[in-house]
Amino acid sequence: MTITRVSNCPGDEEVYNLLRPYVAKWFRQRYGSFTLPQRCAIPLIKKGYNVLVSSPTGTGKTLAVFLGIIDELFKLAEEGRLENQIYAVYVSPLRALNNDMWRNLLQPLEGIRKTAKEMGLTLPEIRVAVRTSDTPPSEKQKMTRNPPHILITTPESLAISLAAPKFRERLATTRWIIIDEIHELASSKRGSHLSLSIERLDYLVGGSLQRIGLSATIAPLEEVAKFLVGFNDNGEPRKCMIVDARFAKPVDIRVLCPVKDLIHTPAEVVNEAIYKLLAKLIREHRTTLIFTNTRSATERVVYKLKKILKEEGIADMDEIEAHHSSLSRDVRLAVEEKLKRGELKVVVSSTSLELGIDIGYIDLVVLLSSPKSVSRMLQRIGRAGHHIRQVSKGRIIVVDRDDLVECTVLAKAGMERKIDRVHIPRNPLDVLAQHIVGMAIEKKWSIEEAYRLVKRSYTFHTLSFDDFMSVLRFLAGRYGLEEHRVYAKIWLDENERVFGRRRGSRMIYYLNSGTIPDEVKIRVYTLDGRYVGDLEEAFVQILGPGDIFVLGGRTYEFVRSEGMKVYVRPAEGQRPTVPSWFSEMLPLAFDSALLVGAFRRWIAEMIRQNLPKSKVVDIIASQYNLEHHAAENIYDYVLEQFLFTGGLVPSDKLVLVELYQDTEEETTSIIFHTLFGRRVNDALSRAYAYKLSTMAGSNVRITVTDNAFMLTVPGIRNDIDLSRLVYSVKPDNIEDILRRVLRNTELLKRRFRHCAERGFMLLRRYRSRTRDPHTLQLNAQALLEAVERIPGFPLLKEAYREILEDYMDIENAKLVLEWIHSGEVSVSFFGPTNVPSPFAHHIVVRGYSDIVLMEDRKKMLLELHNRVMALLAERMKQASGDSMAAIGGE
Repeated sequence: MTITRVSNCPGDEEVYNLLRPYVAKWFRQRYGSFTLPQRCAIPLIKKGYNVLVSSPTGTGKTLAVFLGIIDELFKLAEEGRLENQIYAVYVSPLRALNNDMWRNLLQPLEGIRKTAKEMGLTLPEIRVAVRTSDTPPSEKQKMTRNPPHILITTPESLAISLAAPKFRERLATTRWIIIDEIHELASSKRGSHLSLSIERLDYLVGGSLQRIGLSATIAPLEEVAKFLVGFNDNGEPRKCMIVDARFAKPVDIRVLCPVKDLIHTPAEVVNEAIYKLLAKLIREHRTTLIFTNTRSATERVVYKLKKILKEEGIADMDEIEAHHSSLSRDVRLAVEEKLKRGELKVVVSSTSLELGIDIGYIDLVVLLSSPKSVSRMLQRIGRAGHHIRQVSKGRIIVVDRDDLVECTVLAKAGMERKIDRVHIPRNPLDVLAQHIVGMAIEKKWSIEEAYRLVKRSYTFHTLSFDDFMSVLRFLAGRYGLEEHRVYAKIWLDENERVFGRRRGSRMIYYLNSGTIPDEVKIRVYTLDGRYVGDLEEAFVQILGPGDIFVLGGRTYEFVRSEGMKVYVRPAEGQRPTVPSWFSEMLPLAFDSALLVGAFRRWIAEMIRQNLPKSKVVDIIASQYNLEHHAAENIYDYVLEQFLFTGGLVPSDKLVLVELYQDTEEETTSIIFHTLFGRRVNDALSRAYAYKLSTMAGSNVRITVTDNAFMLTVPGIRNDIDLSRLVYSVKPDNIEDILRRVLRNTELLKRRFRHCAERGFMLLRRYRSRTRDPHTLQLNAQALLEAVERIPGFPLLKEAYREILEDYMDIENAKLVLEWIHSGEVSVSFFGPTNVPSPFAHHIVVRGYSDIVLMEDRKKMLLELHNRVMALLAERMKQASGDSMAAIGGE
């Protein structure tokens, strides 16, 4: 086996015997005993294996890796063989982590030298240095003259260092590369970029690099291990040992429902109950970390908590802080420092504290609403009890019935360690273009040798030679785009089969490399040129003509965009189609969605078997560790759907297609209850909307959530053949439909600009000029029109791939369609109805959720609920009164 899981690990004494006496003595005095990841990893690293260590925060991963390396370096020093050169490169995605790491390494290094001295041994200093975009040039020059033994850097800085002529020579002596937070990197283009940098470094050192990866809770470990080590030229993965200590730390996860009845309780009461519950939890713990799902929510929660906690005397204003990516770096570092020193009672964060920054002691993590994936939940909750012997304690507070169902399932899956599979991007051609320019700077390459090197990376292992050549030809200026000021970055000789760099390419590479697109604000104007406000680019890319959204408390209709400007017309009183927090919301993971579907099916089955309510509620409460009232809320919710539709409860095995006619709005909506997560639903909804618009001969409005999507057409329609619609989208035609549909979207325009920037087709910085995003976007739109006429143009191909595979989930969308067409998932139809079924309420009021505050949305949900109950009561008059009492009828 090339990828092997470690099944048994040596005991403490055996590991101590592997270390130099003074290293062992220092560790024994400081920590006493090794943690599981340390016992497993240290011997493997000492033996020279590639190793992937996956374990929660606070299990000593970092020392597990560095102790063995430090031990080797001191051994060399003892033997007088420690050279003035780089031995280890540590790469982390966060600059903050790098500063942390530097501190974390200096402590053991100084401690070990001190212990050695007490034992009569004088050891030389092992030098550690940080090289990131924040490092001043003078420091970088010093590093070139006098290199550190251990270099700490980011993926971006490593790529630039590989092309820096003098420093590159310094990297040629590297023996170990350590990739931290590999779970965070693998799922993005930063990881794709790093994966090629590692292969280039491996080539530079002569193919003898020992790779070590550190990861929090992630799955499947075999794939992540392959991502770390890459492949040999014979197509086999390189060898790797997996230390799976993901469950080395006990967790305690519970879902809390703030009120007895989530449907009838007014919004302001629910809101108040949530803050009361938060205050109670904060009072009972030393330091609480609260995660919200959006930055705006973070600010709101901090504002409310400061008021409440001060009034109740639980905490002072300055013991409560926010931490998210919009805050400046200095503010974030200050918050982290206060946390480390134990000066904070509460920190509220959106996503920025998920990475393993060592932030001291937290004894409770609270998640407000669903974390949307089991792995994210475990990573967040793993922040609590930052020590291996402490329980990671997490509480999830839910806000409505859908949230309750979802969180209940995620919490149990987390306790049972069912982790979602990570999505790793494959063959991103824009990242490849960057690296080919970087490689050309190093030397003249033979085409075949360069292709072999690229295919050793996991990310590019399946890259076709045609795609490789198309990127080379684009970089060599073969596509005739000079009139658009796109010039060659490399020279290419296809007869001699070689390529190399052109003048000026080094500066282009230094100034423009990296994969994270600039976050840009887009200015919004009315058609007569009045400035209305700003929108995030991530939000604009999901808009289409006719979409209605809220900005500054008013509704507007999207008309068109030009560069970084958006033109709108006022749409007072119209219902928004896209809620403004949509772009910030994390999508529910596909694997988690299937678990939620299975849970609904299980409850529906118990109802179908006529088990009494009290028994079902007890079963749910005990199996899912829920409060009694929470289990009752879930039961009522599923029962209402069951009774309303005559037993049609959408699940992992049933897609319900509901025809809802809104007589007030004069619209007809087809609601697909597809519980497969937003990325799959995004793909399905666009394909079905395309088919529906041809069938119905009108424009279709799309609303998407994790549990469903809704297609709305004007007028009350009874002529739509739903069965024909459902089976018109197939696994083998969805991709073509989506390519057609995406053609004129904002999504393609914006994503193409990002790909063109990454692929050096559009240069953000050139010579001494920086081009503003507005100009870049206008240029990108002109380029997009030009390259659409070039068959198979690599960066356009990549823009489509990124949207279909990374932003949406075309792979699982095809899988769902296969299930539907093979009958593995059945499809039922319901309606026409002028009252939507209970499971459809969340999507029907979805569009409203913005314009109307929480309260109004809540009232609308209650109104829909009451209409459902009235209809049910009507139907049940014939039956006995007893069953009505069962569903809580008044």
